Amino acid sequence: MAALTARLPRRGRGFWYSVAIDVLWPLVVLFVRMRMKGRANIPRQGPVLLASNHLSFADPVTLTAFALASGRVPRYLAKASLWRAPVIGWVMSSGRHIPVDRGTARAGRAVDAVRASLEAGECVIVYPEGTFTNDPDGWPMRGKNGVARVALATRAPVVPVAQWGTRELLPPGRFVPRPWRRVSVVAGAEVDLSDLYGLEPTKAVLDEATARIMGAVTALLTGIRELPAPRDR
Repeated sequence: MAALTARLPRRGRGFWYSVAIDVLWPLVVLFVRMRMKGRANIPRQGPVLLASNHLSFADPVTLTAFALASGRVPRYLAKASLWRAPVIGWVMSSGRHIPVDRGTARAGRAVDAVRASLEAGECVIVYPEGTFTNDPDGWPMRGKNGVARVALATRAPVVPVAQWGTRELLPPGRFVPRPWRRVSVVAGAEVDLSDLYGLEPTKAVLDEATARIMGAVTALLTGIRELPAPRDR
């Protein structure tokens, strides 16, 4: 990973987002045993949604490292309260990330903001589950339909990403990571939603698109873990 440092994309980061990346990248290189596969599946330019499972507060760090190593500067959807936090708020604003006012009438604005980012050719990372999985064995939960709605409206490619090991790197309830844990991040081929383009976005259509996206993420995770997923997934 150290050899990638000089080639990391810098354009479009913003000052404070760039500072955060430059501070965290050496720590990831030194203290996380990262294993990356499938970077060629992420287009080097143009709009793309990276849909990932969600396990830990460490996920944004490892996924950002993966996206940067793939030649993209990622934007995130995140809870709006982060924009009011000291220092973190500067990073979120600088990086042109997308605030989500959960549980309010303003939550729908995030969908419009994601569409605008994609129309500008950005890479947007989304967690279709909406929160950490509550599955005791770490398997993805059922996804929410917001990602499918944006994907079908914009026809932006959706690339599934699975990661494993971040829960051991930063377990729930801990604030200090455990060093030298192995984290695997794998991207798969674009999810084929082409037969759903142009259809009315009914619940059935959105459920089908979401199921395909989450199915692709789960399939990648079975490969990382070398275990079969539960039948209901």
